Amino acid sequence: MLTRLDLRSDRGAVASRLPRPAPASAGPLEAVRNIIAAVREGGDDALREFTERFDGSRPDSLTVEPTEIDEAVARTPAEVREALATAAANVEAYHRHQLLDDVLHERGGVSVREQHLPVRRAGCYVPGGRAAYPSTLIMTTVPAKVAGVAEIAVCVPPGPDGRIADVTLAAAATAGVTEVHPVGGAQAIAALAYGTESIRSVDVIAGPGNPYVALAQREVAGVVGVPAAFAGPSEVVVVADADADATFAAADVILQAEHGPDGLAWLVTWDASTADEVEAEVTRLAALADRRSEIEATLKHSGYSVLCSSAEQALDVVNEIAPEHLELMVADPEALLPGVRNAGAVFCGLWAPASVGDYAAGPNHVLPTDGTARFAGSLGVRDFLKSMHIVSVDRPGLRRLAPHVIALAEAEGLTAHADSVRLRLASLDAEPQASTTEGSP
Repeated sequence: MLTRLDLRSDRGAVASRLPRPAPASAGPLEAVRNIIAAVREGGDDALREFTERFDGSRPDSLTVEPTEIDEAVARTPAEVREALATAAANVEAYHRHQLLDDVLHERGGVSVREQHLPVRRAGCYVPGGRAAYPSTLIMTTVPAKVAGVAEIAVCVPPGPDGRIADVTLAAAATAGVTEVHPVGGAQAIAALAYGTESIRSVDVIAGPGNPYVALAQREVAGVVGVPAAFAGPSEVVVVADADADATFAAADVILQAEHGPDGLAWLVTWDASTADEVEAEVTRLAALADRRSEIEATLKHSGYSVLCSSAEQALDVVNEIAPEHLELMVADPEALLPGVRNAGAVFCGLWAPASVGDYAAGPNHVLPTDGTARFAGSLGVRDFLKSMHIVSVDRPGLRRLAPHVIALAEAEGLTAHADSVRLRLASLDAEPQASTTEGSP
């Protein structure tokens, strides 16, 4: 079920031996652009048409009423409500550590303050379709609230009955979110970016989704803020040594694969017996899983068992893949950790499966995929903040900087910039000098 890659005889760079997802073809990208254009032109009518085509329902209202949320909360089992509250509290507590203090820098008559301000309105995308993802609603909306965002709009694909899952609406109530729209896919991203009759445009869009959703976010970046990471289909790489529990390792390869196709599920080891045992366990556990078809589809497309010559080569593989989730299921994970450069989140040891981070540890589960962990990290408070610097200059400060500003402005041929300083110097020179009296210093 896992395709074996044996790199033990390789002595050079591993990149050429590793399969990578193909870039988005023209087909999906063109489809995404057509959807965005249709929503910009057709507004709510286009949203209803796309919802009927892709989700099998045509909702009369594109906004969930508060009473619907209240009723969904009442139908949600108490233990699930408690779990949602625990997850939200942990996520909030962790993300409060990401808040940034204002900065004050003073030097030579120049004062620079930097303030971190929340955006006015944020759009959070929560996947649906194959499963309900209340955890993603918490992971996207709670950091926005911690940042101080005043308005949060959530878009969730409805089921064939036109409704959003009760547990997802219960998560909205837990997070204190009241604006929820039963709209998914690239059309939801277009609505959040450009606005329709029912969905007002936002300043930032965050949240994971299928390749169409992720591509749509890239298309509207610049119209709205979008985190640098490509938050697409889920990925996991499990690094295991001879001490790893084969069943645990296999279960964790499978756990991200159950999200469905287009993801990535890899085992990386330098022990042949471990590779054999984990591969056998993956086959056994997949056959027993409730979401067997999704798991098998992912593993057939991008499930690999990579046999390396050493721990060092295993880390080369990890850094080349730059996975969303990385598990170090080895005897001494801290010894390997300094060699990890590219990963969205790292889970250390036998007792830290990625599922803990997905739900309740506190850090965000909206993580970089498709290799973007090379330059991006998890969703966080900073994605809902913007920095603004405030500059004050006194008279001596202007005199000190003036010759440098004039020299640089003239070097760039921007004489009006230089003149704005010269005019002020002339005004300073024309000011009467402060009078002094005998005996004064």
